[in-house]
Amino acid sequence: MNGVVLISGGGSNLQSIIDNADDINLSLKCVISNKPSAYGLKRATDANIQSCVIDHQLFDSRQDFDLALMSLIDDHQPEIVILAGFMRILTDEFINKYQGKMLNIHPSLLPKYPGLNTHQKALDANDSVHGASVHFVTKTLDGGAVVAQKEVEINAGDTAQTLAEKVLKQEHVLFPKAIHWYTQGRLKLLNDTTATLDGQVI
Repeated sequence: MNGVVLISGGGSNLQSIIDNADDINLSLKCVISNKPSAYGLKRATDANIQSCVIDHQLFDSRQDFDLALMSLIDDHQPEIVILAGFMRILTDEFINKYQGKMLNIHPSLLPKYPGLNTHQKALDANDSVHGASVHFVTKTLDGGAVVAQKEVEINAGDTAQTLAEKVLKQEHVLFPKAIHWYTQGRLKLLNDTTATLDGQVI
């Protein structure tokens, strides 16, 4: 299945997708970053995958940026759009266009802690477990149907940084697995908050 990956930073989740692409029936057509300095662009180049930069700072509005991004995505005719550390709030128009074929990875056990600083929030709440979630992207920030989660234990000495490292390791396992469900045609978005795997509600 043809896919594009959107990134904003280091691209460690992108690397796990690249490393597993053959096993998860994914043909990566392009890696797109909104930041020219994103290290993930080098990861794409090293893997002989086309990469593109579309700098959001060069656009007058969020809508103008999203229109340009949609045009770039459509050049590659992807069947799946993968958000791997893409740090932009997307417009409704963008989400409407790709809803049902857009997956994101988020560093918390959704619906807990949407948005940023999830690791510190988990520590501040004295949670005993934390983790990562893969979800379909909908108009509600980090609020789309959750399709897979992985837990990690929070230990007494954990900091936001050590917790982030533990969660990231699980993300690298979880995200390719969920993408594979999608490329096999097993995973579908039913509505904003519900998805099915093999025809069963998750």
